[in-house]
Amino acid sequence: MGFVLSKAMSDSLKGQQEFAQLQLERQLVLQNLMRERQTAMQIAWTREFLKYFGTFFGLTAVVLTTGAIKRKNPAVLLPILPLGFVFSYQYDMGYGTLLQRIKG
Repeated sequence: MGFVLSKAMSDSLKGQQEFAQLQLERQLVLQNLMRERQTAMQIAWTREFLKYFGTFFGLTAVVLTTGAIKRKNPAVLLPILPLGFVFSYQYDMGYGTLLQRIKG
């Protein structure tokens, strides 16, 4: 009689362990899917931001260059340097390999 009960409990425990393992695998798949979607949203946002910032950067570069030529003062061009760094960072994030390098 005890053998029958212990066998039934063993089978039940084994079934619960298999269910827990299956549930854990499904959870990992779902977490990976959520992470991939979040990364895709971040890339899409960066690309959209880059459109507007690129326009701003281009207009700013033209205006500052024109101002530097008219005033004959190259110091007017200094704001282009940090804006160029921001632009190149955003470009690398949206179209480059920055996310792969961060993962690595």
